[in-house]
Amino acid sequence: MKNKVQNKGGAQLTINGKTYDLPVLGGSVGPDVIDIRTLYRDAGVFTYDPGFTSTASCESQITYIDGDKGVLLYRGYPIDQLADNASFIETAYLLLHGDLPTHDELETFDWTIRRHTMLHDQFDQFFRGFRRDAHPMAIMVGTVGALSAFYHDSTDINDLQARTISAHRMIAKMPTIAARAYKYSIGQPFITPRNDLDYAANFLRMCFAVPAEDYEVSPTLARAMDKIFILHADHEQNASTSTVRLAGSSGANPFACIASGIASLWGPAHGGANEAALTMLEEIGSVDRIPEFVRRAKDKNDPFRLMGFGHRVYKNYDPRATVMRDTCHAVLDELGVRDEPLLAVAMELERIALEDEYFVEKKLYPNIDFYSGITLRAMGFPTDMFTVLFAVARTVGWIAQWSEMIEDPSQKIGRPRQVFTGAPERAYVKRDQR
Repeated sequence: MKNKVQNKGGAQLTINGKTYDLPVLGGSVGPDVIDIRTLYRDAGVFTYDPGFTSTASCESQITYIDGDKGVLLYRGYPIDQLADNASFIETAYLLLHGDLPTHDELETFDWTIRRHTMLHDQFDQFFRGFRRDAHPMAIMVGTVGALSAFYHDSTDINDLQARTISAHRMIAKMPTIAARAYKYSIGQPFITPRNDLDYAANFLRMCFAVPAEDYEVSPTLARAMDKIFILHADHEQNASTSTVRLAGSSGANPFACIASGIASLWGPAHGGANEAALTMLEEIGSVDRIPEFVRRAKDKNDPFRLMGFGHRVYKNYDPRATVMRDTCHAVLDELGVRDEPLLAVAMELERIALEDEYFVEKKLYPNIDFYSGITLRAMGFPTDMFTVLFAVARTVGWIAQWSEMIEDPSQKIGRPRQVFTGAPERAYVKRDQR
């Protein structure tokens, strides 16, 4: 059942001696909001909030974050419980539909996704139009946007059945596209998806199998991949999700909206954080150099920063990091690569960060990006594939958020305003008089 926004009373705002009454609204949990929708109409002023860090742009029932307490809930379920007990497909169903599936619902949903994994035969030719050294994210942006040209029968956003089909197609085909982007970049032939494998195992096989020999997917690595997908499936109104919603507010088709989310995710300040953390580890290079870099991180006059520690939202321990840490160690044990120098640096840096008074006091705990970068590196993925994997997982959240927005009667086309500081109106001066 849909929870109603609650009226929590009112607030008063005085502007140039005139007072305006503004409603205060509340959700089921989290901060209350001041409803300013009529402020410009009544008072002729905008609010100013660069980055929208204090602005609620929508009403949502999908994901809740309490950064101070280190809480992340998908549809009310703690992220660690889902990662430990659910599959990614089960989590995807939850995000899309609002409740955990029954046995039969999960079987039907899983069957549907498995049978949408293949791409149109002509689609493979599309990959060959890219240079071999193209960044995989560049390929992802182009190919996902092109899905609307191949599957235009499900682009009618006003048709519920079409929206459902497009959602299933994107969730199913995103691993296939991602694996092809990787294979293309290394010059290997594409691997056809197999319907007898689960979501994560199928993806790993498409990435690492070759036609010349059989490939056995490790259950430990498949489960680790599944958990990584769960942990990255949604994260409230972040930059890429807001981009998807903004694009969708114009009535754009779902494939184009998800492509816009991928473009936003590509930014190093968003989806590239785990790649940045691994780059930092490579810069440190060896365990004996860690004290030098720790000293630099504590020096406020030194521009060096430890990547993969702390989080913009979480002022406590990132709730995903605990699960990712255990997953990381399980993968390292499975592969027997703990002696690799880079991983040795990571483990020692982790130990220092969890024990050093400076990091503990400032709550600079290792976050999910720190552990996911190490894990993906150990599994064999190059760093330029990290954000691609993020996009595969986040597609589910983007689709859930997009669907919620489409069905919300209060949503309008996004139209942020501005504080204009340019030249006021002035007369044109002819060229020979300038």
